[in-house]
Amino acid sequence: MSDRAGILAGGNWIIDHVKIVDVFPEQDKVAYILDRYRGTGGAPYNVLVGLARLGAPFPLAGVGLVGDDEDGNTILADCEKHGIDASRLRRTEDADTSFTDVMTVRSTGRRTFFHMRGSNSLLSEEHFDLDTSHAGILHLGYILLLDALDAVAPDGTTGTARVLKRAREFGFKTSVDIVSEDSERFASVVKPALPHTDYLIVNEFEASRASGVEIVSGGSVCFARAAEAARALLDLGVNEWVVIHYPAGALAMDKRGEMKMQGSVLVPAERIAGTVGAGDAFAAGMLFGLHEGREMRECLRMAVCAAASSLSDAAATAGIKPMDECLETGRALGFRALRTNTHEKK
Repeated sequence: MSDRAGILAGGNWIIDHVKIVDVFPEQDKVAYILDRYRGTGGAPYNVLVGLARLGAPFPLAGVGLVGDDEDGNTILADCEKHGIDASRLRRTEDADTSFTDVMTVRSTGRRTFFHMRGSNSLLSEEHFDLDTSHAGILHLGYILLLDALDAVAPDGTTGTARVLKRAREFGFKTSVDIVSEDSERFASVVKPALPHTDYLIVNEFEASRASGVEIVSGGSVCFARAAEAARALLDLGVNEWVVIHYPAGALAMDKRGEMKMQGSVLVPAERIAGTVGAGDAFAAGMLFGLHEGREMRECLRMAVCAAASSLSDAAATAGIKPMDECLETGRALGFRALRTNTHEKK
């Protein structure tokens, strides 16, 4: 990254309206709201606030669109509070700030999302004025949840692919996350971005859809298939690392086929308030390590410990502690043992 430093994150800026419920009901049935919170949502927002809470010792900046409304005010104030440069976060009067109603079942921590796309749908490649940034990494997400950037041109490219291509030409390393959308759009929207992606950080569902390799069987993650999916994504163009995370742990594979693995932290069930921000907290820990030039094994350890820290609060980022505390908690609680010849439960 030469003299570049810091992380610039662009894409979805969302306010999460989190409701803790007793059960997730069948249609036409009732569930009871036990508590509610308001928190951060979207890849750049969660990752940047997560990095700030982890104590990242490098500049943090965001790119995106928010509405001229209360939720937009909340996002801008939160950036100021966490020392995030919001000069590339623009307001629009053409749409409200994007929001998500997150329904989290108290007994399991499992969650369901109801999303209003709002201002994020208008974010386009013209909003990424990359020539004025000296950041080392551009993190972009979520692909499949950014209407203008996801639009496929007649030549098969997308706005996302063009932004990533331009970022690499400026000297950025590029990092990408995908939303867990149950659709057939992965081939047309995700694949054009992969040759311009240095680090692909995704969960098991997203990895399966993007690669065409089914990773989960009978409710468990098959490690051999996860490795096959990682290899397929590298063959589709990812330049450096494919990182696949899931509740039991994570694996990372590079272009040479070298694979690193890390089990997740053994967090007691009674300490889990919600899982809504675990994936983005994992990405924040991973990007922290990558930016600082850590070995991938250490990056994975940082990532799973950051994710574990996020579980202590129902909102996406409020539970994240400084990195030293995250790592110490991981050492104290221990890590799951991953076995490459068996299925790992989700």
